[in-house]
Amino acid sequence: MTLTPAPRSSVSDHVFAQLRDAVLSGAYAPDTALPSERELAATFEVNRHAVREALRRLQQLGLVKVSQGGATRVLDWRLHAGLDLAMSSGDILPVSTLVRDMMEMRACLGADSARLCALRGTPAAKQRVAASVDALAAAAPDLDRMGEANVALWRAVVAGSGNTAYLLAFNSLVSGALAVGRVPSTLRTAELLDVAGHRRLSDHITAGAAASAFTQAQALLTAPLLAVQARKETRA
Repeated sequence: MTLTPAPRSSVSDHVFAQLRDAVLSGAYAPDTALPSERELAATFEVNRHAVREALRRLQQLGLVKVSQGGATRVLDWRLHAGLDLAMSSGDILPVSTLVRDMMEMRACLGADSARLCALRGTPAAKQRVAASVDALAAAAPDLDRMGEANVALWRAVVAGSGNTAYLLAFNSLVSGALAVGRVPSTLRTAELLDVAGHRRLSDHITAGAAASAFTQAQALLTAPLLAVQARKETRA
């Protein structure tokens, strides 16, 4: 992979993006050393401050380990990276099933959040879920508006679960928009337009019916996955 000089604007961003892509493409293999800061600065025709900032961001993503006074070594992203890598690098991450994988994670997180929300959600939290379903219904049949209402609904469910780790993971999924961003809207139509299904989910949560809330949430969130699988089988 050939590295090119940086443009005058967003210098650090340019260095970061090219080094990130080089690491993920395998141009720099795990446990090998990146060129020194001096060499990188010369290659990119930037100052060393821009290089240090780019390396700091790579380290935050779990792609490299920066050693003061020593070499910066490449890490295996499969062992060290988190969701932030998928959110910022989905286009070039070498995983052909990434969208499907994120959809599966969304379904698992949402279903268990619904279960926990039914078990331990406060009355106020459960009311926010019900109000979010009303907002989803009011947005129909505009799929774009329903998509936004859908995010607000699941945020209410996840927040109501009382699980901070789930909430942080949900925030990562939403900020990157990768979980549903590349799935054609036609494949999510059944999920978004199933207002009755979302009302059943809200009713189960309100009633404290944890098992039923889990099952209903799972049915809603796996609908796009089933649609994708059906399309593949039709093409086969």
